[in-house]
Order: sequence, then structure tokens, then C-alpha cells
Amino acid sequence: MTCPRCGNVVEPSHRFCEECGLNLRQTRTPVGGPLGAAAACRGCGGDSFGPDGFCEQCGHVRPSGRDRMMADLGLVAGLSDRGRRRSRNEDSMACGVAFGAAGQPGPASAVVAVVCDGVASTERADSASQVAADQAADILLEAAAQSDFDAEAATSEAVAAAFEAVTELKRADESPSCTYVSAVVTGTEVTVGWLGDSRAYWIGDALQSEQLTTDDTVVSLLIAAGISEEDALNDPGAHALARWVGADAEEREPHVRTCSPAGSGVIVLCSDGLWNYLPTLGSLDAAVRADPRPPSQRSPSDLVDALVALALESGGHDNVTVVAVPFPIGDGGTT
Repeated sequence: MTCPRCGNVVEPSHRFCEECGLNLRQTRTPVGGPLGAAAACRGCGGDSFGPDGFCEQCGHVRPSGRDRMMADLGLVAGLSDRGRRRSRNEDSMACGVAFGAAGQPGPASAVVAVVCDGVASTERADSASQVAADQAADILLEAAAQSDFDAEAATSEAVAAAFEAVTELKRADESPSCTYVSAVVTGTEVTVGWLGDSRAYWIGDALQSEQLTTDDTVVSLLIAAGISEEDALNDPGAHALARWVGADAEEREPHVRTCSPAGSGVIVLCSDGLWNYLPTLGSLDAAVRADPRPPSQRSPSDLVDALVALALESGGHDNVTVVAVPFPIGDGGTT
């Protein structure tokens, strides 16, 4: 077999390519995000930009590579879009496939996905979300390639690494922060971890669905304390985050849970740019099932494309990010 990056001959037992250093037991999105080509103007659709970086037809600034980021690794796909109202995309994602005892091509042992939503009220929220997603994905992928893999322990370690990376961005008067949600998907189990209000859902082919996360928001705390949902929603700070990833966060231990779905389906991770338009489990479930194919039989790239398009058509008031992982995972991915 050969290294998929440089073509050097490698042995199945090799963990890294001796020529270029590529980790042969995983494939993942690039560190820094799967930056888009950003070829078309978001104002008029034109592709002619002046040396000053503005569209020569309508004057809109040239989109950055973060405005629309797409990743398709075969077993997992994600799409992150700036939306129609925000000046930049502060959502981030990272995903990858871990392989077992042998390098590529070989059986996938786990699929990893991370979505982080930069807190808009903080400085450099886009940097915070991306370093958090990248650091967490690194920890999860490295752990998933080990024979003694413990997904829940790895998730806690991933969140700790995300905290450390975001804390390094802190300056005297700035504390960048973000939300966090991750999923580790194997052939038999799904382990999710989260802090904040980014969500994970299970959408089963056999009509059973579940929101796997609970929102770390003020409204959720009020309801948990016994206040009616109606009164809680009327609280002025109802939708403020109660927990997050950042140097100023008081609680750092993530929520972690593992489930064993009885059948096939798809895991969906998303930022609030999607669920603000599909706030209930039923509404998200209906949006996924608008396509007649069973959720697990759709390509993940097709599914995330459809859900992001729905958010944009509904107004696109916020950045929107969606990652999908069919369950159970297949035998291998593509680069």
C-alpha cells in the first residue's frame, strides 16, 4: 500500500508515513477549518473582484474562506455557512475518521465530529471555536485508533483540550469563548459531549428520534428549577448561555452520554443557526424526512446541504453549521 499524501510505500502496520509524516490511522478536516473557495460574490453572485477585494459589480467585499466551509469524508460530512445577516462566520467544525489496527485502506473504527459556535459577544469568537474544534478532534481521533478506546473518557479529555486551547487566546480584557458539541460514532454506539446550546440529534430510519443534548441556557435552568416553560421563556435573559468553553467559564466538566441505537439512522450535530428555525425535535425530524429516503441512506453531504439551505431560506439570521454521520458507520472513508 502507499501513503495517500505522498505515494511512499508503507506497510499495513505503519502508523505514520516515514516520508511525509502523515498519520495513516486517521483522515480528518484540515486544522484551521475546511476553508471554502469563496469564489462567488454573496451580493450579486459575480466572480470579478478588484485588487481592493471588493466586487466590481455590486461593491460587496469578497467572501472569506470561512464564509462557507464544506467537508465530505464519505462517512461524515459538514457544512458551515456565515448566514445572511452576520458579517463573519464564527461557527467552526472538525471531523474525521479513525482507522483501527491497520492504516488506509482498512476498516474504520470510529467517526468523530465536533461543532463549536463562537459566542458573538466575545472577541475572536471565530478563532475560539476553530481551535476548540480542532483540538478536540485531535484528541478524539487519536484515542479512537487505540485498542483500549474509552469514548466517554476521550470526550472529557477532548473538552479539556478545547478549554486549554481557547484559554490561550485570552488577553487582559478579552476572553474568547464558544459552545461545544461532539459525537464519537462506532458500529454499535454513539457518545456525545457538550457544553452550551449546540445540539446533537438521533434521527432513526424507523421513525424513532431523540434530542441527545440539553441546552445549557438560562431558560433550561429555570425550567429545571420548576418554573413553567411559559414564565421561563419570558425571562429577559432566557436564551443566555449558562455554560460554555472559555477562560471565564465557571464549570468545565462537560455533559457526556452514550447510547446504543437499536437500528440505523443518522446523527446530526448543529449550531443554533439551524435549530432557531427548527426548535423542536419534531420540526427537525420532519425536515430530515422531507426526503423520502431513509435518513441513513442519504449521503451525509446531501443531508447537511438541505438543512443549511433550509436555514438560509428561512432568513439566515445567524451562522449555521450542520454535521451528519450515518449510523452504523461503514468500513472506510474517502479523503
